[in-house]
Amino acid sequence: MAELKSLSLILLFTLLTTTIESRLTTNFYSKSCPRFFDIVRDTISNKQITTPTTAAATIRLFFHDCFPNGCDASILISSTAFNTAERDSSINLSLPGDGFDVIVRAKTAIELACPNTVSCSDIITVATRDLLVTVGGPYYDVYLGRRDSRISKSSLLTDLLPLPSSPISKTIRQFESKGFTIQEMVALSGAHSIGFSHCKEFVNRVAGNNTGYNPRFAQALKQACSNYPKDPTLSVFNDIMTPNRFDNMYYQNIPKGLGLLESDHGLYSDPRTRPFVDLYARDQDLFFKDFARAMQKLSLFGVKTGRRGEIRRRCDAIN
Repeated sequence: MAELKSLSLILLFTLLTTTIESRLTTNFYSKSCPRFFDIVRDTISNKQITTPTTAAATIRLFFHDCFPNGCDASILISSTAFNTAERDSSINLSLPGDGFDVIVRAKTAIELACPNTVSCSDIITVATRDLLVTVGGPYYDVYLGRRDSRISKSSLLTDLLPLPSSPISKTIRQFESKGFTIQEMVALSGAHSIGFSHCKEFVNRVAGNNTGYNPRFAQALKQACSNYPKDPTLSVFNDIMTPNRFDNMYYQNIPKGLGLLESDHGLYSDPRTRPFVDLYARDQDLFFKDFARAMQKLSLFGVKTGRRGEIRRRCDAIN
């Protein structure tokens, strides 16, 4: 029964995605803002050069915006005295500021060229794709024409985003509830190929026994996080081998006990996900192909079009 339910959700998502793609187009701004792609590309390139953590930060921002309730830029809205927005929920407080900053910069430049034309959600989606390419990742087409959400509430995120400490079974259920297969979940986990995680997300686990860590790696992590209680900003690269390049080394690390987070170890300890880890560890081209397809699918999840949303003048505030 559970398998039938999951299959029904996947089929429903496929139908919805097809409908959404018919509304969105890859050349949506070709007439209304012909320099849209150039402006985004120039903005993200300058930011990535000066702040190399921007790519990982923006990919993470994209996921935290899209996965809970759809790609609608609700993650960018600031809280007010009357509302605690998504970005101030406990799970989003650790999102790096570089991701927010690069979107604000792009929006500012686009508003000067094409006022009240381009949505913040479209900017996030294109910036994510372009930044992924700058660090060696795959290119994929982005469909445009999204509108921005008029709602952003921290309370709407309850138990919707996977945690680094979540059991793999729970993470699988969360992805399947959104219409994603187990293989797509494993492919999207490859985003951990770049970026870093704060010590608080793994320090307790690395101190335990039989946690799947390579012993020398565990000792190195303990040393790197030894001052964590006094400095909670301490962090470690998700991929210690090629931390600034998007590749399949993340999957090669996991079987060797070099995965950083509990969720990484979980991918190899569960028989449902382990074959895909091995597959992507052997074949980077296949990983890139599947990652690109899954990212494109995620970018279409819960998209708002027409009157269901708006084009914000500022990404951090509803009009």
